[in-house]
Amino acid sequence: MTGKPGRTARGGAQASAGDLLDLVRSGRAVTRGALQQMTGLSRATVGQRLDRLFRAGWLREGAGGPVDSPLGGRPSITLEFDGSHAVVLAADLDTRHARAALLTLTGEILAERAGALVVEDGPEAVLAELGRWFAGLLTETCRPPESVCGIGLGVPGPVDSETGRVVQPPMMSGWDGYDIRGRLSRAFTEHTGAGPVPVLVDNDANLMAYGEQRTGHPGCRAFVLVKVSTGIGAGVVVDGAIYRGVDGGAGDLGHIRVGTEALCRCGSYGCLAAVASGGAVARRLTDAGVPAASGSDVRDLLAAGHPEAAALAREAGRRVGDVLATVVTLLNPGVLMIAGDLAGTPFLTGVRELLYQRALPRSTAHLDVVTAKLGERAGLIGAGALVVEHLYAPERVEERLSALGV
Repeated sequence: MTGKPGRTARGGAQASAGDLLDLVRSGRAVTRGALQQMTGLSRATVGQRLDRLFRAGWLREGAGGPVDSPLGGRPSITLEFDGSHAVVLAADLDTRHARAALLTLTGEILAERAGALVVEDGPEAVLAELGRWFAGLLTETCRPPESVCGIGLGVPGPVDSETGRVVQPPMMSGWDGYDIRGRLSRAFTEHTGAGPVPVLVDNDANLMAYGEQRTGHPGCRAFVLVKVSTGIGAGVVVDGAIYRGVDGGAGDLGHIRVGTEALCRCGSYGCLAAVASGGAVARRLTDAGVPAASGSDVRDLLAAGHPEAAALAREAGRRVGDVLATVVTLLNPGVLMIAGDLAGTPFLTGVRELLYQRALPRSTAHLDVVTAKLGERAGLIGAGALVVEHLYAPERVEERLSALGV
């Protein structure tokens, strides 16, 4: 989880310890000399500010780099972000199951757990259970609770990133406006005995997109991930940052009207999710005599090569592809990634059929339409990355160093 590309450190005496850490994390300056050149700070000032980062345990010295001077001399000592000084907890909620993990600051999963967890049981019960899962992950890895620097959580609904609260979620009855951050922080404390830690909450598709873009497509300036499971949602990453809209509602593709009379879970008629989601395909299969309770059941049928499931998945892909033609024309992404329970060959074939037929040729000339690489771990990796980027942003580094007394 390196620093975001494109950020420019403040020059002169204004460049802080946080700015220096950001330059090192992003790889733009990894020696003392390079930091001096990038910031205009004196050698002594760079040394003083780096010393704070060393004392906090956030930086370490790496191997010697090449000798820059034609006159020779000693090689420059490189600087590295020390990702071992803390860990991150992450969880990804779907409507009927969840995953949780303990990650390093560089995104490596140290331990993981998955199981049934029903969001309709309500936030109190679900978040308390996640607190128990987190405690178990720490015990499993012999990590002290005090090593956790933050928690990231993905949920299947629109989230106001300023408050961390879901806003009118169609599939999360009882969660609207609930203080998720506060309750999950308390659950962590209740089950581990540690003090409160920062909690960040975001939409699950946003976090999947963030994890996939940073891991597999870091150079893509406009990246779109579409998750098709129980519902349908999209995550958009532009210039390395999640695009959320004004209050977290961006990417809610499932509730675009597509000219059908099917009743959606949101209470409206004609939504895309009502006819093309994993849940919708499961209902059609059940009506045809093939029992399927959810998108995950459809996924299992597709994996087994069930012909009727494949045909319905392809039809759903065509419906989604028709909507995505507008999305691609509007956003002009370099990568369009399909993820979730239906992300397989039949669905992807259907998407491509309508997308390339309806979208402007210019919009698809440099577009890669692919399936997800990280699988069910994408949301966890994205949640971990979100926490790290939040805690090690230059302005927050200064606050945290001061709190540590360094």
